[in-house]
Amino acid sequence: MAYDFDLYVIGAGSGGVRAARFAAGFGAKVAVAESRYLGGTCVNVGCVPKKLLVYGAHFAEDFEQASGFGWSLDEAQFDWATLIANKDREINRLNGIYRNLLVNSGVTLHEGHASIVDPHTIEINGERFSAKNILIATGGWPQIPEIPGHEHAISSNQAFFLKELPKRVLVVGGGYIAVEFAGIFHGLGAQTTLLYRGELFLRGFDGSVRKHLQEELTKRGMDLQFNADIERIDKQADGSLKVTLKDGRQLEADCVFYATGRRPMLDNLGLENTGVKLDKKGFVEVDELYQTAEPSILALGDVIGRVQLTPVALAEGMAVARRLFKPEQYRPVDYKMIPTAVFSLPNIGTVGLTEEEAREAGHDVQIFESRFRPMKLTLTECQERTLMKLVVDAKTEKVLGCHMVGPEAGEIVQGLAIALKAGATKRHFDETIGVHPTAAEEFVTMRTPVAG
Repeated sequence: MAYDFDLYVIGAGSGGVRAARFAAGFGAKVAVAESRYLGGTCVNVGCVPKKLLVYGAHFAEDFEQASGFGWSLDEAQFDWATLIANKDREINRLNGIYRNLLVNSGVTLHEGHASIVDPHTIEINGERFSAKNILIATGGWPQIPEIPGHEHAISSNQAFFLKELPKRVLVVGGGYIAVEFAGIFHGLGAQTTLLYRGELFLRGFDGSVRKHLQEELTKRGMDLQFNADIERIDKQADGSLKVTLKDGRQLEADCVFYATGRRPMLDNLGLENTGVKLDKKGFVEVDELYQTAEPSILALGDVIGRVQLTPVALAEGMAVARRLFKPEQYRPVDYKMIPTAVFSLPNIGTVGLTEEEAREAGHDVQIFESRFRPMKLTLTECQERTLMKLVVDAKTEKVLGCHMVGPEAGEIVQGLAIALKAGATKRHFDETIGVHPTAAEEFVTMRTPVAG
């Protein structure tokens, strides 16, 4: 039969827009539905505005360190409203870019909530459209546990639109979002407590990285509370929040920020009208081709719960578009050696296996590690130290993992990710001449293993 569209994409986030644009470029008739904002989580309430806030928070350190280089400054003043207004203006600009990217590539844009009527039919704004293929790219949504008083807490969605910077912030969670926002609030001058129910934050990251960041944040005066969880939140008459912990202790805050996980955004999507199945965590189940149990329906990005990173969703979107409409160019997404950054203050950059993963996989491991005070800080009072670490297979000399905590860690590790993807050995690192004087050169000058 003839369909209205070859591909109907629900969700105009990173993965959905990439799939739609390239499918249209390959000659397919494509539509995209979006009920909130173009660009999805990353552009609107995720990585882009977060990085802008991280930049803002970092200036406090820059002003502090400037005197060591001969600069004398009057006392710096920070205005939250200015930062948020400028951030909003930039996000609006990016929304417009996403709109132009879609429209100029020949994609039909439907703004509204789309639901699936049957495996080949979408309903939106009272109209129905048929599609040969439907792609679910609706992303994720932050979750706040339903403890007494949970309505007084905020998630990352609200944090970007706070009218003023809270004086006392309690950040709950141990993942990268919690760590990043704790750094933002602390850097901008809020009294910040990071509360996590586990032994140490950033589970799944290299142990050296986790411990090093803990030391650095403690040095900066952030209050880190591990093995702690909230029992209830009570709003006081003056608007402040009284937080009761499960161990009976009480804390006071002006803002409680939860970053304890995200759920797939499948509300009112109509999946019950299809054969699509969900896994035990509620994510859409797909095979290696992003095919659901319903042959005409695919899914990608955060909604499938694999690797929840924007560049991964982009790669998945490209793979789907190629497989459906340009099969001769199809290449599967390689989930190995995905580099990632945590924009904590200081930053984390990492690619490949952690030391713990390498040992668990049976590798005979050599560890090369360096901790040093960056050159920029030698004229200042700041005692921050950078960590660089290589995880090496002792038998093959292959570099299995590369980890860094320090300024511009993400920028540095991006280049090293190419080397690891290409199968670089420790000898390749040793024979590479460093760029001097830089922090990055430390990665090619570590000669003596610290553990085996």
